[in-house]
Amino acid sequence: MASISLKDVNKVYPNGVHAVIDFNMEIADQEFIIFVGPSGCGKTTTLRMIAGLEDITSGELRIDGKYMNDVEPKDRDIAMVFQNYALYPHLTVYDNMAFGLKLHKVPRKEIDRAVREAARILDLTELLNRKPKALSGGQKQRVAMGRAIVRKPKVFLMDEPLSNLDAKLRVQMRAEIAKLHQRLGTTIIYVTHDQTEAMTLGTRIVVMKDGVVQQIDSPQNLYEKPCNLFVAGFMGSPQMNFLDATVRISGARAFLELEGQSIPLPEEKAKPLIDGEWDGRSVILGIRPEDIFEKKESFAFGNQGFDFQVTCDVYELLGAEVFLYFELGSSAVTARVESDTRVRPGDKLTVSFDIDKIHIFDKDTEEAIAN
Repeated sequence: MASISLKDVNKVYPNGVHAVIDFNMEIADQEFIIFVGPSGCGKTTTLRMIAGLEDITSGELRIDGKYMNDVEPKDRDIAMVFQNYALYPHLTVYDNMAFGLKLHKVPRKEIDRAVREAARILDLTELLNRKPKALSGGQKQRVAMGRAIVRKPKVFLMDEPLSNLDAKLRVQMRAEIAKLHQRLGTTIIYVTHDQTEAMTLGTRIVVMKDGVVQQIDSPQNLYEKPCNLFVAGFMGSPQMNFLDATVRISGARAFLELEGQSIPLPEEKAKPLIDGEWDGRSVILGIRPEDIFEKKESFAFGNQGFDFQVTCDVYELLGAEVFLYFELGSSAVTARVESDTRVRPGDKLTVSFDIDKIHIFDKDTEEAIAN
């Protein structure tokens, strides 16, 4: 298949908008790369530059080592799957899938074999004679993918392909795309604003904001070791909780003072604060909802000697788990707890943090100090 290299790639529009700023990345053959970020962050623009649908203002794009900046889209050996399916309404499923091969004057027998093989892989065989108006959203999306598969391109580019589907279909199609990647062993670049899609599909994730790459890493590392406040808040649902805290250092130990409690930090989190002389300075404490615990009579968590008395504002049951919402000082906090909790809105409860899972961020730069 193909490796892709982007070096110092920039996109500046005629109106002066700098949509993508110094994008650098090496994508290995057969990787599944996710571009994720809020609307307007530059992820689709970057994808379109790789496809050749947008000119590169400056920088260098190479596919399998070949310089691609000035190569026409049709000559890049790339297939793109769009958000709106882009099917021809007057053609059958078969003809939609065969269209690109016919344009390239591929022999009829080879077209038939390729279309039927793709239809088998995507469970479309029974639908080949239907037209798009007779298909569901999920079936249309599979047809769009089938049209890309039959071309056997070096690279698949997918621009929010599941955003028009309902929640159940999105889950099913995520599984289909993951299986497709394993079966075809191709390089895929996939754009989404849905961090759940990013976490479940990607071998590596590119998090973007305002045209700038914030972090490139595996899903697990992004979740466990976000490089800054934006990445920490963007990856995870519900998002990470953020609270203002003050650092106190006593000898070889460091503490975070928060709402009248002094939270002792483990050595690996204390060291950067001690080495950086953070004593007395304000920081942002980050803690994920699943790392906040409801303390019960029979419950002892690490004997850390700190806890917080709070009042539940909202209770949300999600079957196997419950989200509790409350305020800690001036901050709104979410905790993910077990479904057998007896806490309901208006009830008081005691919570504690898993200090090994605490993240600490510089309040000024928003960069991670310890995570």
